[in-house]
Amino acid sequence: MQKYPFDQKFSSYLFTALGLAIWVFAFLFLTEPLDVNQFKTSEKLIYLPLYGMLAAICYLGIYPMQKRLYKHKNKQWTLLSELLFFSMFITITFIVMRCFYLYVVVFNEPNPYSLGYYFTSIFLPAVLVIFPIVAIARYALGKYANKKIENSKLFISGDGNYEGIRLLESDLILLEASDNYVEVHYQSQGILKKQLVRARLSRLEKEHTQLLRTHRSYLINRAHFTSLKTQNNKLGVILTHDIFVPVSKTYISQVKEAFSFATN
Repeated sequence: MQKYPFDQKFSSYLFTALGLAIWVFAFLFLTEPLDVNQFKTSEKLIYLPLYGMLAAICYLGIYPMQKRLYKHKNKQWTLLSELLFFSMFITITFIVMRCFYLYVVVFNEPNPYSLGYYFTSIFLPAVLVIFPIVAIARYALGKYANKKIENSKLFISGDGNYEGIRLLESDLILLEASDNYVEVHYQSQGILKKQLVRARLSRLEKEHTQLLRTHRSYLINRAHFTSLKTQNNKLGVILTHDIFVPVSKTYISQVKEAFSFATN
């Protein structure tokens, strides 16, 4: 299933929760649904902010479930994931709001609204107005987050009209020269992958100066360095996924310096 715009950062989640609290308060204050129009002015100033706060708390309380669902889906978020999230959110919110109504708003009052009437005549109409705003906010924040991620990606371009590969710098492990091509070693969701790009390693070295030359055929991403190792009498670096990359004599000093080793 196609990915759905999604921002997993808690700061964005908190921002949406605060907006939800304000929107719930404004909606109840301006429209005065069935239970609200019975309040006195002083009661409105108490209960309506509490309704908004409870909605925000319910939203914040489901954040761990969202994280768990995101992890369960291998960090892929789809429309089905979003619908499942909203189903859980609406269910929890209804339970909390119903309890608030029974045990705070009309506590010890005779003849409270029945469960069915409360759901169909009060809660559901509010959901149809309030929750689409939350859905739109989540979608917009997700699109913005995805755009920022796309803009931050590296583009390993091919020569001429040949296509390249776009990926996060943190996912790029190394570039390896292979005849007229460069083999891009990268990880996707923790899985090691490779892709050939028709390009010259020397050009890519000039374009991506953050990469470190260890050999005439290799450029590595320093972030994936784990250790120096001698293998078959050859010095090399060990990168993520236990990849051994040789270090030629020409580049020994700069490699050791880059990783704070003594350069005797």
